[in-house]
Amino acid sequence: MTSQRNGARRGLARIVAVCLLAVGLVGTGPAAAETPTTAGGPVVVPVQTTGPADRRFNLVFMGDGYTAAEMPAFRADLERHLNTLWSIEPFASYRSYVNVWAVEVPSAESGVDCDPGLAAPVRDTALDMGFWGGCNPDSVQRLLTVDSAKAGALADLVPGTSRANRQIVALAHSSTYGGAGGSYATASGGNALSSLITPHEIGHSLGGLQDEYDYYARGVPGGAYSGPEPSSTHHTLLTEDQMRDERAKWWRWLGEESESGGVIGRHEGGLYSTEGVWRPSRHSLMKTLGYAFDQVEREVMVRAISAKVNLVQDHTPNTAPIGADRTVWVDTLHPVGGALSVTWKLDGRALTTRGARTVDLRRLDLSPGIHTLTATVTDPTPFVRDPAVRASTALTRTVGWTVDTSLTTRDGTVRAAFTGHTPTGAPVGAGTVVHADTTHPADRVPAVHWSLDGRPVHPSGRNDRDLDLGSLDLAPESHTLTARIPGTGEELSWTVDARPASAAYELSAPLRTVRRPGRPVEYVYDGAFTMRLTARDDQEGAVVSQFRVNGDGWYTYYGWPTDADAPFRFSPSGTVIDDLVYGKLGRSRAVPWDDATPDYGTHTVEYRTIDAAGNVSRARSFLVTLVEPGR
Repeated sequence: MTSQRNGARRGLARIVAVCLLAVGLVGTGPAAAETPTTAGGPVVVPVQTTGPADRRFNLVFMGDGYTAAEMPAFRADLERHLNTLWSIEPFASYRSYVNVWAVEVPSAESGVDCDPGLAAPVRDTALDMGFWGGCNPDSVQRLLTVDSAKAGALADLVPGTSRANRQIVALAHSSTYGGAGGSYATASGGNALSSLITPHEIGHSLGGLQDEYDYYARGVPGGAYSGPEPSSTHHTLLTEDQMRDERAKWWRWLGEESESGGVIGRHEGGLYSTEGVWRPSRHSLMKTLGYAFDQVEREVMVRAISAKVNLVQDHTPNTAPIGADRTVWVDTLHPVGGALSVTWKLDGRALTTRGARTVDLRRLDLSPGIHTLTATVTDPTPFVRDPAVRASTALTRTVGWTVDTSLTTRDGTVRAAFTGHTPTGAPVGAGTVVHADTTHPADRVPAVHWSLDGRPVHPSGRNDRDLDLGSLDLAPESHTLTARIPGTGEELSWTVDARPASAAYELSAPLRTVRRPGRPVEYVYDGAFTMRLTARDDQEGAVVSQFRVNGDGWYTYYGWPTDADAPFRFSPSGTVIDDLVYGKLGRSRAVPWDDATPDYGTHTVEYRTIDAAGNVSRARSFLVTLVEPGR
């Protein structure tokens, strides 16, 4: 939940709002604070480096209540959070825009304050994290707070980061459910659901997204919305016809199959109200943990992530006129999910460059005098449909040069060599856009030649710096990709993992099993049953498993809310845990006042995997028939 609406604050020095299935937090400590120190002292560890910190969006993780001996547990919890984050769009496609840092600071004692109850002890930890809003009896258990001044001081240890280009996520050494969102996000490190809180909280703090659930206090329906048209991008009072007529809110996405299940339309409830306000999808990550961002939210998040970086990373200097006897270049960012578009214009007229990152002015036969050259870099992602978002500086950047044909470029020798490139230390997925940038001699354009398993492959257009593996229809096996600069001996090599991880399921004993030719196997139950999903991959790295029922949204498998090692439990009406409902077979049910009527009959359960390289496996399925007890 965002800071739009405050919860109980009496005696809370660091709290401003309830958040998600947890509570929101915006740090309000002093502007400066001493860096927390322990016997071991804080250590900054780069977890993922995609570029200079001042040119990237930086996620800064830190742990609290992990002793020096328990630091491996912090690293394991962090890895689990990241594995989940990279499986969710748009983080999956824009992972290359993000640096990840861990600030490791051991605590004197294990655990955090008031965990799990107010009677639990206050512990000596580096960041003073605590449940119950910092042990406040007027708060709620799941509000997990952090000393904002100490967290900020730790984050300041990461060179090149600032409040403007980073998001702090503090993980508590606890298996109790809890978290918070706002300027700083918190989550319990060891709870089954905690890794799903992180993307939701980043949705709040980075994207300005609002909560879509229809309650403020757990177990209490929110009542009717009585305010004006919400400023929230994904809430409205308008009908679908009004949205289309006024070209307002999510009118461009109406009727689309939602990424989080169902169809994008007008679904009642949100902003902590049960009625009188509508959201785009039946459920999404901003309503129910486990589902994806829908397209409306995803578009917001693409803009938010992209606004933290500059699509143009470097270019031919343009502080003074340049001669017409040289090449002119731009270096761009490289989304994992798709190459950026570059168009060039000379004196306002488009050049036929077909996406090339470098233009050789000598080939343009310029007339004597002064000319204007521009390069416009745009992200053509299908995740964005709003032209205003596409034209914003987040997704479009233009660089210009004054070209004076009377000038002569100084003779300088620049050796053709590779500079930035997709990391070679881990396999890349079959749908990845792999990139290889080069130096920029003024007198020529170094070519990049690509080959796959020894056979030449060619990028589309004249942009030979990006190769879209998804366009190659790779066989599901391991491949070797190389990029080289002819005549230089410069070569890069990647392992391409084109074989998705495999998935398997294990169910509790059914009443009977039915096998029919041409149909998935069918299991018959007259009550609750459990499902465990497992995955196997021939490459290193964690695998995220997902499932969906009757074609609804894909749902991240995390075990069971009270035990990550327990299987997921389906039941006719769902299981109520802490005033939320999990595992209703058939039509989903999120809160106790949702329809609990059992959906008797046959249901299709599909399952799939997303591996560390980003490969998504083909969905497989089985059938479950739910019959009334005694029949």
